[in-house]
Amino acid sequence: MGDNSTTPLTELGEFGLIDHLMKDVEIKDKSTIFGSGDDAAVINNGIYQTLISTDMLVEGVHFDITYSPLKHLGYKAVVVNLSDIAAMNGMPKQVTISLAISSRYTVEALDELYKGIKLACETYGVDLVGGDTTTSRYGLVISVAVIGQVMADNIVYRSGAKENDLICVSGTLGAAYAGLMVLEREKKAFKASKGVQPDLQGYEYILERQLKPEPRLDVIKALQQLNVKPTAMIDISDGLASEILHICENSDTGADIIEEKLPIDHQTGKIAEEMKLDPTTIAMNGGEDYELLFTISQSDYDKIKDNPAFAVVGYIKERNAGVNLIARDQSVNPIKAQGWDALLNKRL
Repeated sequence: MGDNSTTPLTELGEFGLIDHLMKDVEIKDKSTIFGSGDDAAVINNGIYQTLISTDMLVEGVHFDITYSPLKHLGYKAVVVNLSDIAAMNGMPKQVTISLAISSRYTVEALDELYKGIKLACETYGVDLVGGDTTTSRYGLVISVAVIGQVMADNIVYRSGAKENDLICVSGTLGAAYAGLMVLEREKKAFKASKGVQPDLQGYEYILERQLKPEPRLDVIKALQQLNVKPTAMIDISDGLASEILHICENSDTGADIIEEKLPIDHQTGKIAEEMKLDPTTIAMNGGEDYELLFTISQSDYDKIKDNPAFAVVGYIKERNAGVNLIARDQSVNPIKAQGWDALLNKRL
């Protein structure tokens, strides 16, 4: 008798499962430069490379229809995929949208969803070129594929970070998760006392970061104008902690993140205080910021030092140094991935 033991999906987690399923896949076509393992696959097209990325948003896992307006949801479904193209130093060109739809959704509801999809495409100059629809027994599933382009010499992978490189982020961190905490709090209050209207005043910035994020294509353009090519890059979808670990693993390096350098906005700090949470924990592990985390050579520091869009938050070190958060009291704290794992439907 053979071994009838089975392995639950939860034992591997989202990224472990991807690695497991792709471990025996051989790249055979010479036009395929890079497959699974970065923000997008890379296909050779001569002077330009084609970038391809895909993602799914599942009701009850990635979004709660209670507080996610359909127009915002359609917009977000597109832009989170555009962010993957930005993370490869490229620009998006086309998207396809596929839907699995339950019977409780009406044509008018899908019209509202597509208003957001079309607005995102119009805002970022991307063509909507097709997709598919089918039936879902439970809720709504949105699958988006995005096709982008980058000059062959400009592509940036997760694997290029070098010892002594500077670690940089765009924008602020933790705001999207802070917005989610506000929405969840007000949802509970609404359920407890029917008819009580949500109190969202003063949280506009963090709510927008959660419900209507923007891909940092402007950062890609700014870096090109400054003549700065990152050595490694990734978008912050699962939290800074998770993403710096990806860069270090792929680049075979260590890193120090400096706590006092983390860019945290006022509203994120406010909600952290209200809920008695550490704002650094939110910034490191919140996820869904869709900012860019990238490394640059120290020789490029003078080019970016006065740009308010960027913050230098640490240094790449040799692998044996580990990946650490240097706290305000100068204590060294190993960084562990505590961001969102969609397969486990919980924080790691």
